[in-house]
Amino acid sequence: MFTGIIEETGRVLSFTEGAESWRLEIAAERVLQELDLGDSIAVNGCCLTAVVHDDQKVGFDVLGESRRLTTFQEIQPGARVNLERAVRFNGKMGGHFVTGHIDGLGRITVLEVRGKDTYLEVAAPAGTGRYLVHKGSIAIDGISLTVAEVSGDVFAVWLIPHTVSATNLRDKQVGDGVNLEFDQLGKYVEKLVAPTLR
Repeated sequence: MFTGIIEETGRVLSFTEGAESWRLEIAAERVLQELDLGDSIAVNGCCLTAVVHDDQKVGFDVLGESRRLTTFQEIQPGARVNLERAVRFNGKMGGHFVTGHIDGLGRITVLEVRGKDTYLEVAAPAGTGRYLVHKGSIAIDGISLTVAEVSGDVFAVWLIPHTVSATNLRDKQVGDGVNLEFDQLGKYVEKLVAPTLR
C-alpha cells in the first residue's frame, strides 16, 4: 500500500530481458534507506519487489504483463522515475490509498503552464471514464492527484510547482504515456452494485 506522495525520483540504469523476467535497475538514494530484499517500492506507481540492491541502486524483476500494461514498455536508460516506499503506519499519511496495481496507460493530451500552476490533461483508456469523479483521487505515475475536470475518458488535474519539480512530470511532454491507477473505492463499489443492475 502506498500514498501517492513521491519520495524521490530515480534514474533508470537498465531494463533488460532475462531468461525468467525483465530486470529493471534504478539508481536511487532515499528509498534505499533501510531497504530489505522483498520490500515493495512503487516505480511510477507500479508496485515492484526489490530483488537486489546496494547503497546506490535497486533492481526489480518485472513480469511481462506489468511491462505490457505500463509505461515500462517505453522506458529507456536515463529516464527519471517516481519512487515511493510502502506505507509505514507509524508515519505520516498523506495523499490517498494507492495499491500500486496499474489500471491502464494514459496519454498526455495537454501539458501547459496556466498562471502560476500547470494544467495536465490525460486521455485514459477507452471505457475507464466511469472511474473518474470530479474532485476524486487519481494516481498518475504514482502521484496522488485530484481530478479537476472529466469529459468521458479524458480528465484533467492541476499541478502545483512543487509537484512538477519533485516528480518525473518535469520531463513529460504531450503524447507521453503515464501509468494510471483509479481510486480503489470506485472499483469496489462497481463490483458490489453491478449484480443489482442486471
